Amino acid sequence: MMNRCGLLTLQKEPVPLKSIEVELEVRDHVATVVSTLNYENKEDKPLEAVFVFPLPGDAAVCHFSAKIGQTQIVAEVKEKQKAREEYDDALSSGQQAFLLEESDQSPDIFSLSVGSLPPGESASIRLEYVTELSVQADDGLRFCLPAVLNPRYQPQGSEGAGVQVTSVPASLVPYSLSFSARVSSPRPISKVESNCSLDPLQYLNTDQTQATVKLAAGHKFDRDVELLIYYKDAHQPTAVVEAGQASAEPGSLMGDSVVMVSLYPEFPQSVMSSMASCGEFVFLMDRSGSMGCPITNSKQQETRISSARDTLLLLLKSLPMGCYFNIYSFGSGYEHIFPKSVEYSQQTMEEALKKVEQMEANLGGTEILQPLKHIYSQPCIPNQPRQLFVFTDGEVGNTKEVIDLVKKNSGSHRCFSFGIGEGASSALINGMAKEGGGHAQFITGTDRMQPKVMQSLRFALQPAVVDISVTWDLPKEVSVTVLSPPITALFQGQRSLIYAQLSGQCSEAAEGCVTVKYSLAGHPSENQLHFSLSPAEDTGLTVHRLGARTLIRSLEMDERENRGQQDGGVKEKVVQLSVQSGVSSSFTAFIAVNKDNSEMIQGPLVRRNIPTPLCMDAAPFPAPSAFMPNSMAKCERTTKESIFRGVVHDMAAAPEQPPRDPLLHLVSLQGASGCWLLDPALATALGKTNEEVEKSKPEKANSEVWATILALIWLHGFKMDAKDEWELLAMKAASWLRAQNAPCVTECVDAGNVLLGCSVKKEALGL
Repeated sequence: MMNRCGLLTLQKEPVPLKSIEVELEVRDHVATVVSTLNYENKEDKPLEAVFVFPLPGDAAVCHFSAKIGQTQIVAEVKEKQKAREEYDDALSSGQQAFLLEESDQSPDIFSLSVGSLPPGESASIRLEYVTELSVQADDGLRFCLPAVLNPRYQPQGSEGAGVQVTSVPASLVPYSLSFSARVSSPRPISKVESNCSLDPLQYLNTDQTQATVKLAAGHKFDRDVELLIYYKDAHQPTAVVEAGQASAEPGSLMGDSVVMVSLYPEFPQSVMSSMASCGEFVFLMDRSGSMGCPITNSKQQETRISSARDTLLLLLKSLPMGCYFNIYSFGSGYEHIFPKSVEYSQQTMEEALKKVEQMEANLGGTEILQPLKHIYSQPCIPNQPRQLFVFTDGEVGNTKEVIDLVKKNSGSHRCFSFGIGEGASSALINGMAKEGGGHAQFITGTDRMQPKVMQSLRFALQPAVVDISVTWDLPKEVSVTVLSPPITALFQGQRSLIYAQLSGQCSEAAEGCVTVKYSLAGHPSENQLHFSLSPAEDTGLTVHRLGARTLIRSLEMDERENRGQQDGGVKEKVVQLSVQSGVSSSFTAFIAVNKDNSEMIQGPLVRRNIPTPLCMDAAPFPAPSAFMPNSMAKCERTTKESIFRGVVHDMAAAPEQPPRDPLLHLVSLQGASGCWLLDPALATALGKTNEEVEKSKPEKANSEVWATILALIWLHGFKMDAKDEWELLAMKAASWLRAQNAPCVTECVDAGNVLLGCSVKKEALGL
């Protein structure tokens, strides 16, 4: 059957998934998510329902059970092939069975098979996972319940078959979602924000450390549900010790205590104020068809690619003189602006900006592996540390191959990754940054891309932290086994997590200490955290499961690196750990068989794929013979696959360009050295006539000094809300001004304030 945009419900074929209920429990920065999926077979034939859905890329799935009528069956974790065989055997002998497994290509996609649901029968499936919440640029903790599973572009020749996803327009998603969250923290909760309508936050106690919040009624599960949780004084280092499971074997991971340490290194101000003036900055921009879609459905005119162009403008203006740079873009193939990285100058900056202005989302599919291989094959430039910035809407089928490549080259660069729009693969975006020693950001909903990217540029300009070591000081009867991979990157104010297994007995009052030592710009530094070894109450086995998941992911990566070598022991180790901890892995699956139903189910099973929402962003791939009707949304016309297959559609006339953002207009006029020229274009950007600007200039002032001071006053006077975006280029302008040793700076600042109607102090401009 042809997957024509997945509009299966129009064929009047009933979809057996009726509703999804999600309960979220957030404790500090760890989330436990319980999803209940309710199925009902309204057909007159027995059904097998298959639902392919996304989860956060670093989630640890730790419980799976099914309830049919009054019978409750809890699934077990088994080696994947064994679980599949058991599932098939159960179906062929007429029993009901349920199988939950992780995709071989990407750890953030799962498929759930509900087998042998008799006519008229209902089944309720409960799925539980735990995950850490990532820290955002503004210190908010981000939780995302992914709804949108964009079709994953499967590059030619990559391993394994792609996941088959059926998608329908959001208005036709035939199931509803109810979602509630309970948040508790040692620190007060200041606010919770979301991209979806929420009922008001309800505090449960007077010190505001516990609260509940839920989605407003009537939410269609047609987009990712994103929550941003803000605590007061969020950046406190903490350690949580969790007692082992009484029934587990002492000495095993589940039998011993496990500690989760969160560190927030604070670097000396003297080092932080000296931004690097060197580096090779390589920007890799996705130009596949789906980058032509709106960033958000509410702001139709701003597409992902237009936002990316504006972001590249800010990045290019903010680079330090003396560095090197290049810009690559990719789709089914890839292009570069310069054959190799060039020195940053007025001429190379202008040449790059001309090319950036012409960038469109017209390069087809998402083949990110080849351009990465090309970039890594370029020799590094001595004394110019390589910083790679990757922008993508993150829809690739070979996630693990890409992450492995970044890890292999982690010694030669830092990788900063940006997931644009809903449905970007969290496994890909987080995995690239983690293995590349950089930082990941997600740009969704009403977010502007620019402040997040500029924060990452600040990180990239921080001197790299080297020689990182972690030491433990514990009572002599306690030994420690670290479960996390070694820390490879530290950034000012960003959290680093360490999981460790603690073996042995100690007194209730015993204390431990963990010390992180590192070297920053030639200065040795350390951060210490003292913590009590007595276990926290009431944490369930959350910390154990997250620790197990961390260790499983590291082992899986080792297994892929050493594939083909004789050591087959890693896979066995992963399977053993996964079964013991009850946490899913790429080598295991959850299997549940209802052995109680004595009546065998008669007749062949009918298979039904349950559709996921098709966001505005990406139409599913048509079958080769399926041409999309011209009435489809323009965005759907430019899906990666249709371009990739050479199916070219008549594009509607381009919409009128929206007026240029005044901030970006002013920024576009800045020179590479940091100064502005006194010309009519600058006067227009400042909202003045050329004559007014010329006439107000103090007599002895140099025109470029005057122009640059005016631009800085305008930024400080009118655009303080966007300071994150222009701060670096303003610092560059201020250092250019200081280098001029120009007379009458004070007069220029005074005259500029009068002309622009501002009252900005000279000190605020950094002069």
